[in-house]
Amino acid sequence: MDEVVVEKVLRAIEEVPPGRVVSYGDLGALVGINPRHVGLVLRHWGDNVTWWRVTNRDGELPPELLARARPRWQREGIPEKPDGRGCRIDTHRVDLELLRRAYSRATDDLDDAAG
Repeated sequence: MDEVVVEKVLRAIEEVPPGRVVSYGDLGALVGINPRHVGLVLRHWGDNVTWWRVTNRDGELPPELLARARPRWQREGIPEKPDGRGCRIDTHRVDLELLRRAYSRATDDLDDAAG
């Protein structure tokens, strides 16, 4: 995968503030890639970013990630869904316009380098 794309995804994730979540699709639209590619970036390079703030469109994560995300959500005040399969993305989704602006600032140097 292109290193610049990987960096853009990781920087976008870092712009999601504590207590907020975003979907793979939201990030894919922001960066201009398929949501599955966002997942690939997280799988291979996401250990050092706030990965627990990225879920599917329903606020859910695979079981192995869900167990690791729960304590982080609890610390950040992100409530779980009543069924316990994910978080309340409907009430805790990041403001996508604010995220877009923060992402634009955070990736200015990457856009400049790409020409």
